[in-house]
Amino acid sequence: MSKISDVLSELGVSKVRLSKYLGVSRQMLYNYLACPSLDDWPSEKATRLMQLLEIKSENDLDNMVIDGDYIIKVDTKLNEGVKISLSNNNIGDLKGFNRKEVEVLTDITTLLKDRLKDDKTKDTYNTFVYLYHFLQSMENNKELKYLLAFVSKLTGFTKPREFLYNQDQQILFESIMYSGFTFYNNGGASTRKIQDQHDKFVKEIEQKHEEKLSRTQELNSVKLQALKELGYTAITESNAKEVFEKIAEIQSRKV
Repeated sequence: MSKISDVLSELGVSKVRLSKYLGVSRQMLYNYLACPSLDDWPSEKATRLMQLLEIKSENDLDNMVIDGDYIIKVDTKLNEGVKISLSNNNIGDLKGFNRKEVEVLTDITTLLKDRLKDDKTKDTYNTFVYLYHFLQSMENNKELKYLLAFVSKLTGFTKPREFLYNQDQQILFESIMYSGFTFYNNGGASTRKIQDQHDKFVKEIEQKHEEKLSRTQELNSVKLQALKELGYTAITESNAKEVFEKIAEIQSRKV
């Protein structure tokens, strides 16, 4: 299932939109994605996902070519599916948002679609994938919001002395970023020193990835143990609560 998750990530399909498209909760979608293969999904949900991705089986993912046309096609089908799902549930797509929130969501969506439509280069697509990752990470990294503010000021959209977050932290962050930009533009360091710093950066990221992978493997192992102890083969809508309680129990045994 990691291949499906990778494809969905490359397409920029959020878990929120996909769960609405499939007509399931986000938690249930996470359970589906944790399954070893599509064969473990409810047949209706698996078929709907394959229709979205235009594949006949999970094996087709290995030869999939993701380009601008394919992204737009999937996005269009996803939007139509979400609208139908929301309509069936009598829920408006923007229900609960105020006028300013609707405007900024519309502006962002329109801009992204226009840029992708006008410039279908790999750079544009890759940039949007990184932007998606950036948005996903903002909740756990307050500095990313400071970075957005810095860029907004640097490009003239925001006044330089405007501070919407923690002013002291923003000033510190913006000062460091300005020094970094100046350093980068002036080329004020030897190639060896720059390479040494980048090597440290890569090593730190790889270490974090290994730790994350280790935690994921441990969690998957606990999930399989819980299913085995309960006599189930997969997590379903009806047994999800029981399985999660068993997972919590197994984890508590190790404390």
